[in-house]
Amino acid sequence: MGSIYTVSQVTAYIKNMFTQDFALNRISVKGEVSNCKYHTSGHIYFTLKDGGAQIAAVMFSGQRKGLDFKLAEGQQVVVTGTVDVYERDGRYQLYARKIERAGMGDLYARFEKLKKELLEMGMFDPSYKQPIPRYALRVGIVTAPTGAAIRDIMNIAARRNPYVQLVLCPALVQGEQAAPSIVRGIEILDRMGMDVLIVGRGGGSIEDLWAFNEECVARAIFNCRTPVISAVGHETDVTIADYAADLRAPTPSAAAELAVFDYRQFEERRRQAAHRLNRLMLLALERQRSRLDQGHMRLMLCDPRRRIDEKRQLLADLEERLNRRIKEQAADCRKRLDDGRDSLMQGMSRALTGEKHRLALDAGRLEGLSPLKRLCGGYGYVTDEEGRQLRSVLRTKPGDRIRVRLADGSLKALVEETAPAKDKPAGEEGERQKAEEST
Repeated sequence: MGSIYTVSQVTAYIKNMFTQDFALNRISVKGEVSNCKYHTSGHIYFTLKDGGAQIAAVMFSGQRKGLDFKLAEGQQVVVTGTVDVYERDGRYQLYARKIERAGMGDLYARFEKLKKELLEMGMFDPSYKQPIPRYALRVGIVTAPTGAAIRDIMNIAARRNPYVQLVLCPALVQGEQAAPSIVRGIEILDRMGMDVLIVGRGGGSIEDLWAFNEECVARAIFNCRTPVISAVGHETDVTIADYAADLRAPTPSAAAELAVFDYRQFEERRRQAAHRLNRLMLLALERQRSRLDQGHMRLMLCDPRRRIDEKRQLLADLEERLNRRIKEQAADCRKRLDDGRDSLMQGMSRALTGEKHRLALDAGRLEGLSPLKRLCGGYGYVTDEEGRQLRSVLRTKPGDRIRVRLADGSLKALVEETAPAKDKPAGEEGERQKAEEST
């Protein structure tokens, strides 16, 4: 029996053979890019293929300066580097140091042509995009029933919201019959009235994902009345379905995150909203209560009864002031009246004293002229029967009755004879005659 070697020894021997081969250490390979993935570390992993074979390739982040464009599915490129063995997996791969464009592959050319046609038709216009409902309760899914995509969607949906209903319409996602199957699934779920649809599959090569680059699928997504989330492949995979959909998710898992709202977050937001609402209601109630109190105070200030009471109080004050003023004026008038009365009494007393004095004087003078006083001296006052004074004998004749008033009484007499004085001036006869005429 010959020597027995370990796997590591055999792999190391093969690797050494690759290393010593001059042609493999500096080689340029032409092919079409497939399964291109940009790793978070900066490395680029892809497959280089042609019609008969394929080879795995990698460009490490340190060699990225040898790439001046974004590597994508379907591109025809020339990769310059080294073919070597990756000992852990026991497979060989192309370690790229430089990548240059060599023309587009057939699939990529078809992709770009259809993309341009649909773009010109307006199927990718943002104005046609429907908003994804924030709180979807029925989520339709068009994908393979046994793939990783449906498992990821179900797991994430169950974690985020177990109350959301998931409706799967199984579809082929790879092969010649995949595109019609996907279209049929979209149309069935659209008629069922779902809140949102997820259309997609897991990652793969451009050939594996080609069903989502067919025009019929793009038209079915565009014509769907239900909002559609496209979830095809990995983050770096871009298909026509992604452009036609209302929203593109980088992966099926991300699509589930976008379609299914987190119930716990919803409950927390609801609780916070309820708390804010209660707080705002309390603040609003407090403000309204304050306004009510202010209005009540203003109403009390404007209350007719209060104003009447104020007017009554004012009237009472005015009445009191009026009474006080009347009393003051009455007292002042009384004082002035008393002063006037005193002054009048004094004036009257002085006037009366003066008048008494004048009366006494006049009385004295009158007394001196009084016929009674003369009568007391033996004289008498003679009148005819009618009471007319007789100042001359010529006014009487014998037989006339006369009255004589003395100091202590009166007497009646009969004229027996008249004897005019002889020494009386001659004019007295005329006077007598005048007196008789006047009588």
